[in-house]
Amino acid sequence: MAPGGPGIGTAPSPRDVTRSAEVSEACVWREYWRPWKLFSLAAGIFLLIIGAQSFGAPDWDIPISFIMALMTYLTAPWSMRVLIGRRWRWWPLMLLLTWASVDGGYALYWYYRDPAALAMMREVNFPASLSLYWICGLLWLPQASLREILIFVRQIPKSGFKNL
Repeated sequence: MAPGGPGIGTAPSPRDVTRSAEVSEACVWREYWRPWKLFSLAAGIFLLIIGAQSFGAPDWDIPISFIMALMTYLTAPWSMRVLIGRRWRWWPLMLLLTWASVDGGYALYWYYRDPAALAMMREVNFPASLSLYWICGLLWLPQASLREILIFVRQIPKSGFKNL
């Protein structure tokens, strides 16, 4: 083992790589279960349901509110990381997941539910849904607890965004 600890100056062993992948996967799944993210998802779904019942749009109902919200919750933060991080090799998958969340699931649902509503509203739904998708991606981007986020925000006036 090289001085300075495991992994410093040495190639990782297969066991280290496997452990790293397990930790990474556990971290990803932990993000989906953060209470503040789940609360914001529930609040968003609640608002979507209120909107579906209040506005009377022909393509806005309760099931599509759940479908699109859950697809966005699962994909938007990762898509935003790919976009911000300029991870070019992941762009095709990011674009596919973005389309699936913003338009693909919507089109598939309304194709079977009411094709006339799909034909009438698809063109105007896309920009609104894409905007909400990226807003949610930014909202759910932090890989931190709410406490960690608040500590970071409190430090901004002192450090002047140097920690970003």
